Amino acid sequence: MGASLACALRHPSLALVGQQAPADLAAGALDARVYALSPGNVSFLREVGAWSRVPEERVCAVHAMRVFGDDGRSELAFDAYRAGVPELAWIVEDSVLQRALWAEVEALAAVQRFVPAQCGSLELGEREARLVLKDGRALSASLVVGADGAQSFVRESAGIRAGVHDYHQAAVVANFACERPHEQVAFQWFRDGAVLALLPLPGKRVSMVWSVPSGEAERLCALPSEALAGEVTAASREILGALSPLTGARSYRLQRLSAERLVGRRVALLGDAAHVVHPLAGQGLNLGLQDARSLAATLAAREPFRNPGEERMLRRYERERAEPILSMQVMVDGLFRLFGAPGGAAARLRNAGLNLTDRLPVIKNVLMRQAMR
Repeated sequence: MGASLACALRHPSLALVGQQAPADLAAGALDARVYALSPGNVSFLREVGAWSRVPEERVCAVHAMRVFGDDGRSELAFDAYRAGVPELAWIVEDSVLQRALWAEVEALAAVQRFVPAQCGSLELGEREARLVLKDGRALSASLVVGADGAQSFVRESAGIRAGVHDYHQAAVVANFACERPHEQVAFQWFRDGAVLALLPLPGKRVSMVWSVPSGEAERLCALPSEALAGEVTAASREILGALSPLTGARSYRLQRLSAERLVGRRVALLGDAAHVVHPLAGQGLNLGLQDARSLAATLAAREPFRNPGEERMLRRYERERAEPILSMQVMVDGLFRLFGAPGGAAARLRNAGLNLTDRLPVIKNVLMRQAMR
């Protein structure tokens, strides 16, 4: 996230501090963790020069999406052609995107890079911020941007509290080859509190994200690869035929995080340092990139006499992001509660909701436009 902001700002006195640079994947290797990037964020990445560094053979456009309920008959379908747009999203591997962003940063001679490095202390004064690294090096700046993840050192140093809610779930990720072509369609199933998504990759391959209770995630990750492929094939009702494993499974814990403020004295937060949402809507990274877009625009539009770390000026960024972040958090939490609720009554309600929404083009278009920003 910090790399995308650096690419957008391209400021001669900008420094990027990180624990490590993204590593190149081994030849032919696939990353099990992928993102569904919105068209708006792909346009942003094009503007800052990073998207051209993503190999074409490592991205896949999503032209349609099909969402299924508990009974196997209830369905909500989204189609780019009917919505009058080229695509709904782009699927890209995490490491491929991070490497493209880093390559663009490396091409910016003006950006100083302190990598690998670990932060030791941060002092936020009236006139400047002073960051001391654990190896003793010190940096002074007008503004410190915390794009350092959910366990943000910058957020904690600035005294900004964050509310955390544990979903008691984990996301299991893995990649598979599919017997039948996915035709650039993304699939999602909501059933008994679990959410299974199969996202299209180039060729006859898909990436799986299966959000399940923590204990179930441990069981799935412990399965032999072929056994896991069989369970995913069955859970997806063989919609793509038999699946064959391409990568091993791994999991990560799911939580909701919300910082009480996005800015403070000489500090601004973005991405997971500011907010974390459930992956069922695939909007976590998109929210973070929207933060970077907004903060870059706010800094570029500031008056000449404004210091970039001035809290009053930074509040423009906070105000602009408040509504989109809150809206996404409310929507994702609402979906989680609806589709995560057990029992026949809850299942009937969500299945009816899917079918009703599918019959209302206006609502479908609103949902699509929101996700495509």
